[in-house]
Amino acid sequence: MTEIELAYGDSSFKLTIDQSRFSVITTDASSENPLTDVEIGETFDSPIGSPPLDELVSSDDSVLIVVSDATRATASAQNVNLLVRRLVQLGVSPSNVAIIFATGIHRPVTHEEKLKLLSPFIVQRVRTLNHNAYDPGSLVSLGTTERGVPVEVNKALREFSKTIVIGGVGFHYFAGFTGGRKSICPGLASAATIERTHMLALDFQRGGRHAAVGTALLDGNAVHEECEGVAKLVGPAFGINTIVDESKRAVRVFCGDWRLSHRAACNEYLRSHSVEIAAKKDLVIVSCAGFPYDINLIQAHKALEMASQAVEEGGSIILLAECRDGLGRPDFLKWFESYDSRELEHRLQTQYEVNGQTAWSLLTKVERFPVHLLSTLALDDVKKMRMEPSASLDAAFDKLDRWQECYVMPRGAAVLPRVVSSRPQAA
Repeated sequence: MTEIELAYGDSSFKLTIDQSRFSVITTDASSENPLTDVEIGETFDSPIGSPPLDELVSSDDSVLIVVSDATRATASAQNVNLLVRRLVQLGVSPSNVAIIFATGIHRPVTHEEKLKLLSPFIVQRVRTLNHNAYDPGSLVSLGTTERGVPVEVNKALREFSKTIVIGGVGFHYFAGFTGGRKSICPGLASAATIERTHMLALDFQRGGRHAAVGTALLDGNAVHEECEGVAKLVGPAFGINTIVDESKRAVRVFCGDWRLSHRAACNEYLRSHSVEIAAKKDLVIVSCAGFPYDINLIQAHKALEMASQAVEEGGSIILLAECRDGLGRPDFLKWFESYDSRELEHRLQTQYEVNGQTAWSLLTKVERFPVHLLSTLALDDVKKMRMEPSASLDAAFDKLDRWQECYVMPRGAAVLPRVVSSRPQAA
C-alpha cells in the first residue's frame, strides 16, 4: 500500500492506494531543479529566432510587460524581477515601464494577488495596469484578421514602443496550449474579439468541435491560428514562455520571437508532460493540483478534460477542486438550464459566449461519465451542473465500486494521458 497526497486549494487529501489496482499517471518532471536567476538571465541572452534584449531595447523605449492573472502559475515574480532589472541596466527608466495583467474576461487582479504575482519590490516601483474587456474607452481597433475577425485590444498596447509578453505554457482543451499569443488574445482583447476567436472551436454545421481543435493541437487549430493573427497585429517585441513544476517554480524558460519561442515551449511541454497508458479504466481520481489550478470551476474543468482522456466510456471520475472563487463567472449556471449538451450547443449558435462553450464542454463529459466533485461549491449548484457533490474521498468511494481498477492523476491538467495507439503529433 502506498499513500499519495492530492492537492486541494492550499491543502490536500491523503489517499492510500493498492498498487495492484491503482496506477498513478504522472511524469518525472518533479525531479527537475528550478532555474536560478542566472540560468533565466542566460535565456534572455540566447533567444530563439530573435536578437537578444540588449539589441531590441534602447534607453529611449517605453516597455509594456504583459503577465498572466491569478488563474495561472507562470513563475512571473521571478521572471518580471529579472526582466525589469535587465531593462533598467539597458537604460530604460522605471517610469517608462508598466505591467498589465492579461485577464481576458476574468475578474480584475486584487492587490494581494499583485504582490504574489510580481513581488512587493516590483509593485512598489513599477506601474501596474488593469484590463477590462468590456470597456470601449480602454480599447483600440487594429482592423481585422485574415478571417475577418474585428480586432480590439487594450490601448496600452499602442501607447508603449515595445511589448514583452510573459506566459506559462500548459495544455488547453481547445486552444491546444496556453501561453504565447494568449497573452494578447484573449488576455488583452475585447470581449467581442475573444468571442469571435473562441467560437471557431465549434463546428455548428456538423456539431461538436472542429477536428483540429483540441488539447496539444496547434497546426490547423482555428482558435490558435486566429489568436496568433490578433497577436501578429500587435507585434510583441519579445516573448518569455515558462514551464513550471508542481511547486510552481520555473524549470524551463523559452525566450525570443513571440511565436517561435512559444512553439518551442509547446513542443517541450508535450514531450515532457504526456504519459502513455495501455488502456482506459473505469475510474479516474483527479486533482487539479491545488491553487491556482482549482481557483474556480471554470479553471478546474481543465483537469476534468484530462481525466476524460483516461476513463472508459460509462466510467466514473472523482474530481478534487476547491473552487475558492466559486464558479468563475456569476452567470455560469445559466447555461445549465439547457436540457442537454445538444440543446446548449444550439443556444451557442445564436447566443455565443466563451463560458457557454466551457459549460458545453463540461456537459458533454458528465453525460458520458458520472463526475463526483469534492469542492466548496453549493451542493445545489453542483447538482445543477449534473455532477454529484461529495464531502470527502471516502464519501465518493461509498457511491462507487472502490475495488475497481483506477487511475490517479495528482497534477490534473498538467499531464496528458495518451492511449498508446493514438499519439498526437508534436506541436
